[in-house]
Amino acid sequence: MIGAGVFAAFAPAAAAAGTGLFPALVLAGVVAFCNATSSAQLAARYPTSGGAYVSGRERLGPWTGFAAGWGFVIGKTASSAAMAITFAAYVVPEPWQKPVAIAAVVLLTVVNTFGITRTALLTRVLVVVSLVALTVVVVIGTTSTGSTAADPGTPAAPLGVLQAAGFLFFAFAGYARIATLGEEVVDPARTIPRAVVTALTITLVVYALVAVATVHALGPGGTASSAAPMRSVVDTAGLPWPGAVVQVGAAAASLGALLAMIAGVGRTSLAMARNRDLPGWFAAVHPRWQVPARAELAIGVAVCVLVAVTDLRGAIGFSSFGVLLYYAVANVAAWTQERQDRRYPRLLAVVGVVGCVVLVAALPLTSIVGGVAVTAVGLAYRAARLALARRRVR
Repeated sequence: MIGAGVFAAFAPAAAAAGTGLFPALVLAGVVAFCNATSSAQLAARYPTSGGAYVSGRERLGPWTGFAAGWGFVIGKTASSAAMAITFAAYVVPEPWQKPVAIAAVVLLTVVNTFGITRTALLTRVLVVVSLVALTVVVVIGTTSTGSTAADPGTPAAPLGVLQAAGFLFFAFAGYARIATLGEEVVDPARTIPRAVVTALTITLVVYALVAVATVHALGPGGTASSAAPMRSVVDTAGLPWPGAVVQVGAAAASLGALLAMIAGVGRTSLAMARNRDLPGWFAAVHPRWQVPARAELAIGVAVCVLVAVTDLRGAIGFSSFGVLLYYAVANVAAWTQERQDRRYPRLLAVVGVVGCVVLVAALPLTSIVGGVAVTAVGLAYRAARLALARRRVR
């Protein structure tokens, strides 16, 4: 979470919220916290690859579980595209951004198929690099004397604040990857809940500091109009080195997130393919590298297509639709758990599912239409597959 989303989400969020960026951030954080507690509670009980896809099947039935898994796959595929676009926006000028973003996806997809993922050491390195860059942003942004020229942006409106919260939720959603890797975590019943809640708390504090610095330096309007807001903040200092630091931080955060997302979506696709909710071809695990190589290659191709046909705002909106659908199912599943398995009050699950539904409804119409259409395709595939299976039995 730290670094990847914060470099990308503030621009479309500021464009939607105007002067209501801070309430939007608080709302996104509240929904994320409710979703995190539900995810942690479920992952402790069902520590297997697939996250809410598995727990949704167990608690609510196969169709609901499929909806969660499909939402995760399409949402995180779009998130991967957003990360690739963010990487390119910070490191190369406009004419080269699409080719560079696609090249990054191809490279990291190949790396993932060889079983090279984010180790604990690499994760620490990426977080440190991101935090150094964000510290530079916070220091320069909060001490900037250019704030008198900052663009105040448009007045806040309720729908705009809700839409911005949906965009900002994109930046918080990384904790799902902990749950999807449940089979690979030592002592998951203890480790996963602690990791999810701790990570989210730290991220909330970091994002709040960055939001204050960015709005102070650029104003809501300046934040909305920048393709790379963090770089725009440090550019107000008039020095070359802060921009280089932010470029390195954004590149490390985006590529690290992209690497982890491909792995996470691959594991969920593997779990779905094992249950025939995706073609069985995706269930193959490489005999040497022990990764779902076919699923990851297919995901890489889909991400490249999205990078080619959409922009950052579209990728984030589409991602938020799929991920919020996933967490809506997770909240309902957590609400149904027995008393001995519940770690948090049921009220948090209720707030979480209501928040997910409201934020989805507030997303741009194109994101909603696209999300509904792709979700319908997935549901239609499952219905056709079940019908074919019944026909074969007869």
